[in-house]
Amino acid sequence: MKNSIGTDHRLCVAPMMEWTDRHCRVFLRCLTQRTLLYTEMVHCGAVVHGDAERHLGHDAIEHPLALQLGGSIPDELAAAARVAESFGYDEINLNVGCPSERVSAGRFGACLMAEPELVRDCVGAMIEAVSVPITVKSRIGIDDRDSYEELAGFVATVAQSGCKTFIIHARKALLSGLSPKQNREIPPLEHDRVMRLKSDFPDLEIILNGGVQSIGEALSHLDHVNGVMIGRAAYQDPWLLRDADRCIFGGGSGPSSRHAVVNSMLPYIDSKCRAGVPLARITRHMLGLFNGVPGARSWRRYLSEQGSRVDAGVETVLAAAELVADPAVSGHAEVRSADPAPTLQGDAMGTVITKHMSTGPVAGKS
Repeated sequence: MKNSIGTDHRLCVAPMMEWTDRHCRVFLRCLTQRTLLYTEMVHCGAVVHGDAERHLGHDAIEHPLALQLGGSIPDELAAAARVAESFGYDEINLNVGCPSERVSAGRFGACLMAEPELVRDCVGAMIEAVSVPITVKSRIGIDDRDSYEELAGFVATVAQSGCKTFIIHARKALLSGLSPKQNREIPPLEHDRVMRLKSDFPDLEIILNGGVQSIGEALSHLDHVNGVMIGRAAYQDPWLLRDADRCIFGGGSGPSSRHAVVNSMLPYIDSKCRAGVPLARITRHMLGLFNGVPGARSWRRYLSEQGSRVDAGVETVLAAAELVADPAVSGHAEVRSADPAPTLQGDAMGTVITKHMSTGPVAGKS
């Protein structure tokens, strides 16, 4: 069936600009194998007319993985969807929720909630162009167009395209006067509206987003909706995803400790650093791993200060891990290095990596 529901949305990590890049997604995959991950939003024009590999390239270990596109021209979105499908994404999502003034000036994002027929046409063009599922992420309303009736009308209109999955951020967006950050915090959460949508549209897959802080909260919402999307909480305290596979998906176990997560990242870090990727570009996503654990501040400070060195690499991460205890191993770090900050080259580096890392992600596409 065209645009059938093909991805498991019971738990997702939200698309977040400047956060959920490919390095972040590999890191999160060390914590959960089954949670659906989303890219940062990419404008369809950048995909069609720009460097597609730069914008869409990813590693196979990131799957299941969805691409979020921005745009409002049906033919251009369809062309971008075809390119995205060739890169192997499991889903393509249309952003109808970003409240940024710059985004609105480009006529995409949350402002499109005022034009449900256009969104329907955009989604319809994408569905006709590809075989992977096309989904929509929106707010519950914009500005003074924030009644439940307007939201239900928007969903009903867009669903005419064949779209079956709607991810709803349970806050309205104010398109002027608030920054994107303020739009994530000031408009009140109205989870009941999202749950009502599921009741009124039982044949659609409704995913709740906004304000979810834990796996426990996600489980409680799953009594009322098809799935839950966690955003900033998963980025700022990634360890909360450790129990996702077992608690949400009913199978698998998370990493035994935070240091085990560090171990899992070492092959990827080594591969990317050898390819010229600055270490800090990867480890900035790992700074919150030890939140709440003695030594967490030292971990963050060491990586922040040393990660920008030209020669920073695996040995820098090993040294940072030495500074933090892990309750899972009685306060003794699993990742250990004889020298707190060695500078190793060639065979010596290979010896350290072989000694300290367990099986973990290995980079695929560069």
